[in-house]
Order: sequence, then C-alpha cells, then structure tokens
Amino acid sequence: MEHRIQSLQHPITLLPKSTKTKTSKQTNFKDALLNVQSLKVSKHAKQRMNERNIAIDQEQWQKITAKVGEAKQKGITDSLVLTDNAALLISTKNNTVVTAMDRSEAGSRIFTNINGTIVMDN
Repeated sequence: MEHRIQSLQHPITLLPKSTKTKTSKQTNFKDALLNVQSLKVSKHAKQRMNERNIAIDQEQWQKITAKVGEAKQKGITDSLVLTDNAALLISTKNNTVVTAMDRSEAGSRIFTNINGTIVMDN
C-alpha cells in the first residue's frame, strides 16, 4: 500500500468569498413581490360584503393590493382603505381584509387600531 499524496492533474482554484450586497435588482424584486401578493378576504369580511352588496372588480382589487403593498413598506400594519363605494379594514401584515362596510356607512364611524389610511380615487 502506497501512502504518497498524488498531485492532481487540474489544480484547484480558490475563489474569493462573495459578499452579499443589495442591488437594485434585489430591491425591485422585493417591491414587485410585495405588490403581487394578493389580498385574502376573511370570512367575516366576505359575509359583510355580501350583506351590504359591496362588489369590487378585479382591477380595483389590483389597485388596492398595490397600495396595501406600499403601505406595508412604510411600516403600516393596519389600514383603512376608502374606495368610492366601500370602506375596508385591512391587516397589511397578514394581507387580509378584516371587515368591510358601505362607504356611506363609514361616514359616521370612528375607526380605531389603524395606523394608516389609503384613499382610492377612481
């Protein structure tokens, strides 16, 4: 049995450790991901929307989702979203619509436990 170290035919090259830095591509991907995440509607909110005949089309949901993503980036965790026909309480940290009411109903209410408001113009 021979105990010699044999040389390799192809030398091993050590590569320098890569340093992780945030690039604009990584930031843009993160922003895009936050905007793409769809909103969930809680059972309670679905029930309220049905009772109050609140209908929000797909285009409006996309706009709301994008604005909620922006709010989340700014540190907002619970938001009141006002549209032309509805007022939605949304947990931005969970991407969930918590409750919904008709916009006219929301006019005489006091909203607590929110730290941001999004007003949607059509």
